[in-house]
Amino acid sequence: MPVESLFPRLEALLPQVSKPIQYVGGELNARTKDWDAVDVHWALMYPDAYEVGVPNQGVQILYEVINERDDALAERTYAVWPDLEALMREHGISQFTVDSHRPVGAFDLLGVSFSTELGYTNLLTALDLAGIPLHAADRGPDHPVVIAGGHAAFNPEPIADFVDAAILGDGEQIVGVVSDIVRDWKAEGRPGGRDGLLLRLAATGGVYVPRFYDVTYLPDGRIDAVAPNRAGVPERVSKHTVMDLDEWPYPKTPLVPLAESVHERMSVEIFRGCTRGCRFCQAGMITRPVRERSIDGIGEMVRSGLAATGFEEVGLLSLSSADHSEIDPLVKQLADRYEDDKVSLSLPSTRVDAFNIDLAKELSRNGRRSGLTFAPEGGSERLRRVINKMVSKDDLINTVCAAYGQGWRQVKLYFMCGLPTETDEDVLEIADMAHDVIRAGRESAGHKDIRCTVSIGGFVPKPHTPFQWAAQASPEVVDARLAKLRAAINSNKSLGRNVGMRYHDGEPSMVEGLLSRGDRRVGAVIEQVWRDGGRFDGWSEHFSFARWVAAADATFADAPVDLAWYTLRERDGDEVLPWDHLDSGLDKQWLWDDWQDALGEFEQDDCRWTPCFDCGVCSNMGTDIQIGPTGRTLLPLAPRG
Repeated sequence: MPVESLFPRLEALLPQVSKPIQYVGGELNARTKDWDAVDVHWALMYPDAYEVGVPNQGVQILYEVINERDDALAERTYAVWPDLEALMREHGISQFTVDSHRPVGAFDLLGVSFSTELGYTNLLTALDLAGIPLHAADRGPDHPVVIAGGHAAFNPEPIADFVDAAILGDGEQIVGVVSDIVRDWKAEGRPGGRDGLLLRLAATGGVYVPRFYDVTYLPDGRIDAVAPNRAGVPERVSKHTVMDLDEWPYPKTPLVPLAESVHERMSVEIFRGCTRGCRFCQAGMITRPVRERSIDGIGEMVRSGLAATGFEEVGLLSLSSADHSEIDPLVKQLADRYEDDKVSLSLPSTRVDAFNIDLAKELSRNGRRSGLTFAPEGGSERLRRVINKMVSKDDLINTVCAAYGQGWRQVKLYFMCGLPTETDEDVLEIADMAHDVIRAGRESAGHKDIRCTVSIGGFVPKPHTPFQWAAQASPEVVDARLAKLRAAINSNKSLGRNVGMRYHDGEPSMVEGLLSRGDRRVGAVIEQVWRDGGRFDGWSEHFSFARWVAAADATFADAPVDLAWYTLRERDGDEVLPWDHLDSGLDKQWLWDDWQDALGEFEQDDCRWTPCFDCGVCSNMGTDIQIGPTGRTLLPLAPRG
């Protein structure tokens, strides 16, 4: 396939589409390399619109890591909106990268980062536009190897028909291993063809190739077994864990988007992993163990990133940023460094019980007060014991009072609806909490001009969590509870008018549940939805629940399974789950025991500060929790000339 730029043909179409700037490329810190000067060519895709995909840390990190190699290049591609898709089909233009506008089908590898399962139909669009056969079994030696990564790759079975491989966990090191294997295979004359390359990848033990595993089923629809069908293929595939984050200070030169994006800031990941043990949280479970960046390592990333981008806000990222062992000195010293430059700091993810007045003062020192988000998750203390999110109402009131007292006017509280054992009464306590927040906030601020936004998402049980066995609440149950909650919030007009409510109805969560815990049989549903026009299912204006229901009904018409079987059914402890052969490091028995503790409303402590609970990660994977304090400090920056 020719690899010259498609832009001369694409440019003529851009005046006819919305937001054409997103397809132009050329962002500050973007990279382009000579195609013929390297041996390995990666296309990296975030399967959503440019404005969502371009700030994604995972893609930016791999983009830099690969491009630092002399023998490889990486370019980016994103999902195109339906208006451009139609024009590309009409004019015969392939899926392209935004860096050099090269056809995606010409690359050796297409790496796709899935943060959510609702991007699966966008993958099929990209494959079809690129001229890559939808089914991995139909691809030849000249087609790109399609590799799934990201959190959703911890159960890639629903897309097993469409991807050649999946990689679990951190990507910084394994992309180098994959690049070496592809380079050597090509240099040796491509021995064994496509299967020969995939066997080399699978033999590492850390690349999952679905075609090398057979799945058998019981008469009632459950899985009987998943077993390798080739010699040299591991029975279980392991995740990858980068242990010293200071050795991987990426992205060093973050991309500065040309078009508006969902995050207009520079971001630094201050630690990876979480041991809080929230039972609903897949990210916290699969990213164990906790690994902190050092305070001076973070400082250098902030310095170089600001110099390379010109951003005026720095987001200190992690699953619970205020849990960094040196968060207070880190924020204070960064605020000291950049006070004259008016660079603001933000903690996009903050636990109620880790936020304090000193932290609030430092975050608001330069006068900018972006909204604060706290996530109690469950409405009642009983339900918070079930999900192991031990935050009391007093904790919340004290925290928001600190925020309002420091000048914040807007606080967002995030909850979930449809959690295991949840009742109407649990959800209605959210209204009481919101009212109490407004009362306390008015008293703390000394005026009535404050707001609280209650944001609610539907709970979806996720693989590799204690709730992977749980029954999901139906859309009807979720929607009914949300209607009662809205009425309860508005029942007090004086307080309710200062409380906003944002929520997602239960239907998208039902589909996400199907894709989250589905097996290979779900792939036919995804394909049918895509053929029926499914695109951008994570966007409410494009999502169609009826389309998914119709596709599932048609696909499973003669099968012992259906949409409800995958979502509303509680699993038994001895059931073989679709992802059991994919090793996140967590011991399945430990997860089951924690599920039983949840049903008994028994809370689990954070193992960073208590004896090990033997979840399996450190012992099974030869890793360990890495936390400070280090006692290091950030030196002042040299004066600018």
